[in-house]
Amino acid sequence: MPPRSESYTQISSAAASADSPISSIDPIFHILRILPFSFLRPPRLRLKLPTLTLPSPMTVYALVLLTYFMVVSGFVYDVIVEPPGIGSIQDPATGSIRPVVFLPGRVNGQYIIEGLSSGFMFILGGMGIVLMDLALDRNRAKSVKVWYASAGISSVVIAYVMSMLFVRIKIPAYLR
Repeated sequence: MPPRSESYTQISSAAASADSPISSIDPIFHILRILPFSFLRPPRLRLKLPTLTLPSPMTVYALVLLTYFMVVSGFVYDVIVEPPGIGSIQDPATGSIRPVVFLPGRVNGQYIIEGLSSGFMFILGGMGIVLMDLALDRNRAKSVKVWYASAGISSVVIAYVMSMLFVRIKIPAYLR
């Protein structure tokens, strides 16, 4: 590549300086730029920038898990609609009133306990998957790996079975 000529360098630096605000030909701009600082002095402040430390990974995980629990359990629905905690129905044979945790037949409605128990089952299944992932770590003892794997598998199975039971209570004719 041939060397640049000095005339090209001077032209490009002149073009760059023409774009900068210092080379403006407006006299009012120069007066406003120089005049206030001729008698005003900025104070010498000894301010330190705040240091922000990142939260630990477990703190972030706990916040994400809590947020997921609130979303899945229908927290926003519970705040807006304000349903009762549990319902009650009258037993046709005895005439006594018994409590009901699940609102049967209505997919778009729930009691508070129904949402919380369903959300807990989803969290239990997710924690089971995390435990199964921890069981794959090569640096753990074999007994710890076995414990993590068995706890993870049992958590996932319990969460699945209970969630399907909840769905069958909620919608009696589901998958039959």
